[in-house]
Amino acid sequence: MKNLIIYVHGKGGSAGEAEYYKMFFPNSEVIGFDYRSQTLWEAKKEFFAFFTTQRSRFEHITLVANSIGAFFGISSLDETLVDRAYLISPIVDMEKLICNMMQWSGVTEQELAEKLEITTDFGETLSWEYLCYVRMHPIIWNVPTCILYGEHDNLTSIEMVSAFAKQHHADLTVMPGGEHWFHTEEQMQFLNHWIRECTSKHAGRRSGGRLFSH
Repeated sequence: MKNLIIYVHGKGGSAGEAEYYKMFFPNSEVIGFDYRSQTLWEAKKEFFAFFTTQRSRFEHITLVANSIGAFFGISSLDETLVDRAYLISPIVDMEKLICNMMQWSGVTEQELAEKLEITTDFGETLSWEYLCYVRMHPIIWNVPTCILYGEHDNLTSIEMVSAFAKQHHADLTVMPGGEHWFHTEEQMQFLNHWIRECTSKHAGRRSGGRLFSH
C-alpha cells in the first residue's frame, strides 16, 4: 500500500485504538504510534524520527490524532511528513491551557517561576520549563486539516480552537453538547459521520449536507 494512516492517541490512550479507524480507510494501512514522550521537547524528537521513517516507506501519510497527541503532532511535524490531518479534540494552545490550569489552582506565574513545578489538586503538574518552552516554540502548521471539537470541551475553549482553525485554514466541526472525550454512542456516531465527511470531501466526493464551518 502507498497510503498510511497514523493514529496518535491522547493521554491514557493506546496505539491499539487505531483498530477503530481501519473501517474509514479500507485502501490504506492503518497503524498506531505508541509514543513515549511526556514533554514537547521529547515529542519533537520522537515524532520526527518515527514519521521520517514512515515517509520513506509510504507516498501519502495521514495523521489522525487525539487531544495531547494532536498537540504533539502539530508541534513536531510539518507538510513534508504529513499530507493530511484529522484532529479530534486537539489541544491547540498549550500556553493558554497551562495558564488556565494555574488560574484554576490559584498559582501565579511568579510562584511557578520560583518553585519550577507545582502539582495541582486535579492531578496535573504545572511546569515552568514547559510554559517557557511552548512560549518560545509557536506552532507552525501548513497541513490540510479537519478538526472535530466538542462544545463542552473542558481543556480547549471554542475561542481557542476557532482561532487555530482560522489561522491555519482548517475545517472546524463542532458537536453540540460534545465533550473533550468522545466516548458515548451519540458522540461516536457523530465522530463516524464527521470522519466519513472529511474523507469524502478530500476524495472529491461530497456527500449529503455540509458539516464544515470556519
